[in-house]
Amino acid sequence: MKKILLIILSVCLSFSLLLSGCGYAPEDNTMPTGNNVLTLVGQEPYTLDPAKVSDSGSVTYIYQIFSGLLKMGDDLTPVADIAQSWEVSPDGLTYTFYLKPNVKFHNGRVLTAADFKYSWERAASPATASNTVLTFLGDIQGVTEMVQGQANSISGVTVVDDLTLKVKLVSPCSFFLSKISYVTAFVVDKDNVSQGSDWWKKPVGTGPFMLPELTQGNYIMLNSNPDYYDTPAKISSVIFRLQSGQPMDLYEVGGIDVAGVSADYLAKATDPDGVFSADLQVVPQLSFYYFAYVTSKAPFDDPKIRQAFSMAVDKARIIELSYKGSVSVAEGILPPGMPGYNPDLSGLEYNPERARELIAESSYGSVENLPTITLTASGWGGLLPVELEAVIDQWRQNLGVEVVVRQIDMERFLYDLQTEKDNLYYSGWVADYPHPQDFLSVLFETTSSYNSGDYSNPEVDALLVQAAATLDTEESMQLYAQAEQILINDAACLSFWFGKNYVLVKPYVKGYKLNAMGIPILTEVTLEAH
Repeated sequence: MKKILLIILSVCLSFSLLLSGCGYAPEDNTMPTGNNVLTLVGQEPYTLDPAKVSDSGSVTYIYQIFSGLLKMGDDLTPVADIAQSWEVSPDGLTYTFYLKPNVKFHNGRVLTAADFKYSWERAASPATASNTVLTFLGDIQGVTEMVQGQANSISGVTVVDDLTLKVKLVSPCSFFLSKISYVTAFVVDKDNVSQGSDWWKKPVGTGPFMLPELTQGNYIMLNSNPDYYDTPAKISSVIFRLQSGQPMDLYEVGGIDVAGVSADYLAKATDPDGVFSADLQVVPQLSFYYFAYVTSKAPFDDPKIRQAFSMAVDKARIIELSYKGSVSVAEGILPPGMPGYNPDLSGLEYNPERARELIAESSYGSVENLPTITLTASGWGGLLPVELEAVIDQWRQNLGVEVVVRQIDMERFLYDLQTEKDNLYYSGWVADYPHPQDFLSVLFETTSSYNSGDYSNPEVDALLVQAAATLDTEESMQLYAQAEQILINDAACLSFWFGKNYVLVKPYVKGYKLNAMGIPILTEVTLEAH
């Protein structure tokens, strides 16, 4: 979900519909009603700026309000969006996009190819300070130079005419089209952005839904865009309720039409004889949850310490007790359903005795010589998810290590982790696009801005660079598989679990679906009389 970056440190199993809290809404807090209004649970957005967003909750809104050249299709391949077609040169370096005519921003202005050049150069500007631009647009000639302040424009982007955009890459990238289906590459309106730093609270996009304004309140309402260049949404509005408490409770009393299911309610929701069995949708999610070892800090600069901590945790038992079979244990990094997923990957086995031996063999020699180990976590008040407490308890029992937990608020965790982290943290990642690069390179390549664990391995870097430049899919996947196995053997992280979305949908809601990245697709939703 920066991606989409998804940090779930509660017992939630599904995407941002489970997150709650008070926040923004139209000033009139009388909840609108109507037969053509879909009501969900949402969260207060940290930002609606496509160039700066890093959390899945905010990204959910951005996908409804903004759009780009391409979007991800149902089969997880990029398909036409604002671009109606495109051509790729034989050497894989030049992409030419042909835009649909008469695409309009929400303010009625007709979009041109120059708007994409502006949007991408704004994302690459040092003044914007985007954490995602190099990840998603860094393959384009001149983006790195602009990010580093060495250029005032992106040399690899040329406006041929109002409906034609030419893009030149530094080197071939077989998944470049998937990258630009993510929100960092979405188009923004220059006049809208020029209104000041809070421009995103009155966003002017090109997407299927419009947001008039964000103000303090208890819900967010998006209205269907009647001038949408594709088929307009069938519902008139979508309301995201910002509230505390359980979405399931609201769902039971008819306060919302769709609800994510938390672990506490999972048994009730999945009971085949229960009242919710007909409403339940189980959607695979390309997500990965893990403990990140900060390898630039002691003691996790020593791979034997990392291996020891990984082998001291009985993941299968903890996940079964915590989630009752609703999620799967992660031996590797790539989740099921992801191209390149290896069900036979060999992970580090649970072996407390060997774990203690590894500590003795390490440069630290014994547990007594280890520095204080502090785990950075999102949250407040000392409340921790049960699976996190269980892992900490096993480190205590199997290694004799007492791990200290330091909690910080969610926004700091999402946006300031690079400076806030201690020597260990618990995190989650949801695919921005379905490709191994979005997990392996983005999280573990030395130069990646999302490598908050500071992991650095020249052998892994070389494999990832080679895989990204290899146009033959089978050969590329083999290279990614080699890199993933090295990451696991070297204990770059403690792989923990792969997620799923459990969602309840009222019988009168038709056409609602989540994609594998956990984003709701709302344009096909219809509401029957109820």
